Amino acid sequence: MGYTTQMNAARQKIVTKEMQAVAAWEGIGMDRLLKLVANGQAVIPANKNHKCLKPFGIGSALKTKINVNLGTSRDCMNMDVELEKVMNAVNMGAEAIMDLSSFGDTRVFRRKLTAECPAILGTVPIYDAIVYYNKPLKDITSREWIDVFKMHAEDGVDFMTIHCGLNRSTAARFKQSKRLLNLVSRGGSLIFSWMELTGNENPFFEFYDDILEICRQYDVTLSLGDACRPGCIADAGDVSQIEELVVLGELTARAWEKDVQVMVEGPGHMALNQIQANMEIQQTLCKGAPFYVLGPLVTDIAPGYDHITAAIGGAIAATYGASFLCYVTPAEHLRLPTVEDVKEGIIASKIAAHAADVAKGLPGAADWDYRMGQARRTLDWERQFELAIDPEKARRYRAQSQPEHSDTCTMCGKMCSVRNMNKILNGENVDIME
Repeated sequence: MGYTTQMNAARQKIVTKEMQAVAAWEGIGMDRLLKLVANGQAVIPANKNHKCLKPFGIGSALKTKINVNLGTSRDCMNMDVELEKVMNAVNMGAEAIMDLSSFGDTRVFRRKLTAECPAILGTVPIYDAIVYYNKPLKDITSREWIDVFKMHAEDGVDFMTIHCGLNRSTAARFKQSKRLLNLVSRGGSLIFSWMELTGNENPFFEFYDDILEICRQYDVTLSLGDACRPGCIADAGDVSQIEELVVLGELTARAWEKDVQVMVEGPGHMALNQIQANMEIQQTLCKGAPFYVLGPLVTDIAPGYDHITAAIGGAIAATYGASFLCYVTPAEHLRLPTVEDVKEGIIASKIAAHAADVAKGLPGAADWDYRMGQARRTLDWERQFELAIDPEKARRYRAQSQPEHSDTCTMCGKMCSVRNMNKILNGENVDIME
């Protein structure tokens, strides 16, 4: 092919079929896209073995994308239900699916996804190593962790999260910091525990060069995990989080030297007034690498409604530099999400992403809103349903409460401001009580 990764191709000014698809979707020129990918400010996760992929670009200069976390667990082991969630998520417009399966025959599920699912696919090999080897955590060897990473690459996974910023030095700093909520990253807590049990260096840090060679071979995009992301707003922006981010910035530069694409993961729980600064710090330390955030959740008090706390934070984060939002469902902190939870999480995240694109002034972002404004002005209900981010729910709500007059709704009736302004400006009578 003449290139190893999408970044390598861009640096040679080779236009790949994935780049052509991304440029068309984003509505930007190829020269600009080539520059963004070559400089690491945009990534196109596209494993060479993921044959059914519909590629998307991720970067702050592009449309904000969303990721949906799914997968089996010991308590909820139903692959058919998880596959239903996957296909629903794809149909609802999720650009990426992350398989976080932690129980069962995970490789069968993963290979089914890379064979059938067109979304960008991500995994966390730390989880899978524990399932795959089925032995005590402390007995897994450094090389076995890396072998599972390679297995995921062979299976066609487009991006992988590795918690390589938590090395012996940052772990020591974390232990000194006395956090309120310790480590809430599942992968981070597992690798920290392994380091404590064995006394060894984090293998994803120690053998990072080996990881990069695997990424070059299959064109896997690295998602540098934030093991020290805050799990409550009291821990946001602390020394552990920032020190790890410094290390991730250094690892980003090392990956770019090998033409490996990189995203950097971020918070987490964080108060509203800290989000902009946190985004700007990441952009500085990681030289504009795409920032992938979980939320951020702007308050800790809303179990059952954390899709809302995350959407608030996600809209602000994406406005100020984040480019990839990991959805959060109403089930966050409580249980494995149901099919309906997944839908609510996706809708909330898509709203946040679109709101940020409008705020950033991305070309064409506000056109959707303009068309909705036109439909509302003319009281064209069918057109409003077509334009709604969730057409099914909009139609259902309208049908559940039928107005006396079809040009109104049951909230205002004939006092509807839109209806009456249309009438009066057309020289017609406003017949509210008739």
